[in-house]
Amino acid sequence: MFYSKKFKKLNQIKHCFFSRKNGFSKGIYKSLNCGKGSKDNKTNISKNLNFVAEKMAVKKTKLILMHQTHSNKVIEIKRGNYKKKIIADAMITKMTDVAIGVLTADCVPIIIYDAKNKIIGCIHAGWKGAFSGIIENTINMLKKLNSNNKFYASVGPCIGKKSYEVDILFYEKFVSKSRKYKIYFTNKSKTKKFFNLRKFVTEKLLKFNVKVDHVDKDTFAEKSNFFSYRRSQKLKQKDYGRCISAVKLI
Repeated sequence: MFYSKKFKKLNQIKHCFFSRKNGFSKGIYKSLNCGKGSKDNKTNISKNLNFVAEKMAVKKTKLILMHQTHSNKVIEIKRGNYKKKIIADAMITKMTDVAIGVLTADCVPIIIYDAKNKIIGCIHAGWKGAFSGIIENTINMLKKLNSNNKFYASVGPCIGKKSYEVDILFYEKFVSKSRKYKIYFTNKSKTKKFFNLRKFVTEKLLKFNVKVDHVDKDTFAEKSNFFSYRRSQKLKQKDYGRCISAVKLI
């Protein structure tokens, strides 16, 4: 389990970037796999989510997760919708008796807190979501609720810049949108580059005057701590587990 140093000092919220440890799953899902969309044993996933709910001090029914699709869709969680299937890649809420969570396996989990208005959020920021505006949409939704804000964010464990190898087509897709995006890439070879996803999402947050800190861990490199979609592909595994990051208002 990993924590933001900044959030640890704030007594209005409880949060955690959970590792893959302390769970019940076996094999490639060992052990705290929280991905309902994985092919893992459903009983084990349920036990894992129970463990997370206990750690977050909520009932399991109040641990709210999304059906994530790498979109730029944000939903506000309220009394009327928290029990429904939530198809989104970011959530915000003012509710105090729920924990909201995001699942990742290389993508960036971002926890956000508006200290002035007591609103929390969590964002699933893969390259697709970040590229299409999931971060901007989340902050703009928070600003719609109240334009006088004090934002804090913690950027959690994700694939590191030395692990995220991409091809020229990927690079060109970014650079064709903005020449400034060149700074997020370094050369590996004539046909491959490395992409700094952490820096890409962080600078989007900084544009909104968000105070950002990091749990700077590489999910691809740290096999014992994190699930990784890329690593599972490289190892030719049939599936992969998902880590969970969660936050609640106290």
